[in-house]
Amino acid sequence: MPGIHSIGGVPIQRHHLARCHCGAVVLRLHLPDGVLSPRRCDCSLCRRKGAIVGSVKLADLEVIEGEHALRLYQFNTHVAKHWFCGTCGIYTHHQRRSSPDEYGYNLGCLDGINPYALGEVPVSDGVNHPADRRPAQ
Repeated sequence: MPGIHSIGGVPIQRHHLARCHCGAVVLRLHLPDGVLSPRRCDCSLCRRKGAIVGSVKLADLEVIEGEHALRLYQFNTHVAKHWFCGTCGIYTHHQRRSSPDEYGYNLGCLDGINPYALGEVPVSDGVNHPADRRPAQ
């Protein structure tokens, strides 16, 4: 699947920085293929935060500033780990429940990027998460 290499005329850098609103938290994302599979989720948390997210492997996201400012939120199964800035409250990234070897990251935090320039983005069905289905008896 080809990645998105420019959003709203702004190129996606191979190593793109992402920041919370106040700048206390700075991430470096390794995006050699651009933004892959941008999406929203309709689970109870994502509906409320409204972020458009992309995904990277765990090794492709590095907190380069403000690790001390990050706060962790977990709910339901406590498998997914959602991080946000403890100062400004902006969601920066999460370790995915459906793919724990990946981080989802907030496209709105990417330096210079307006995620609304993507137009319509797919919505993942987080209400009926595959991990919530019970195996057949």
